[in-house]
Amino acid sequence: MGRKVNPIGMRLKVNRDWDARWYAEGDRYVELLHEDFALRKFIKQKTAAAGVSRIEIERQPNVISINIHTVRPGLIIGQRGAQVKVLREELQAMTGKTVKVDVTEIDKPDLDAVLVAESIASQIERRVGHGRAMKRAITQAMRLGAEGIRIEVSGRLAGSDMSRREWMSEGRVPRNTLRANIEYGTAEALTTFGQIGVKVWVYKGVLYQEERNQRANTAAQDVYAN
Repeated sequence: MGRKVNPIGMRLKVNRDWDARWYAEGDRYVELLHEDFALRKFIKQKTAAAGVSRIEIERQPNVISINIHTVRPGLIIGQRGAQVKVLREELQAMTGKTVKVDVTEIDKPDLDAVLVAESIASQIERRVGHGRAMKRAITQAMRLGAEGIRIEVSGRLAGSDMSRREWMSEGRVPRNTLRANIEYGTAEALTTFGQIGVKVWVYKGVLYQEERNQRANTAAQDVYAN
């Protein structure tokens, strides 16, 4: 049996930071963790049409800063900021704390592993062949400059009686190289035959020490600015 490590967790503090940045102990940690789950689930449901990839949460005493990474920021912000104001008020009512909401636009959604996985899952739910959906996603990612991509689907593919796993890849995806900048995302497709899981790895090149330091400095400046 293979030993599998989450590609994001393995690269934390190497070229990737935590999506939740706060500290607590004991029962307080459990309480805030469940609150994070509730916040992410609520935001995902409210912004389902906006193509949300990541939700970053930072906590200070009685203040929660949320950064939403999305393909269509206009749907979240709304006209003159009306939609994001409503979202902020609903989140404040949920938590009883001051909530700051920032929206970051994703320039190339075809290179975002989470969005690619969700796109393939939605196509499978619409009865598009899984092989066709995977080939299309690979072609788009490589055309936009990815150095490698790997897509894996598993379940009762095409309605078969026995579940199986299929994968496609192009380029190189060095999953054991820590300095490799690899995006990882998963999604699930609910079909009449059961759930089909989708995993996506997108390799964007090597991040050298200078680039990693620059990312860390930028993140630290953002924290102090907030």
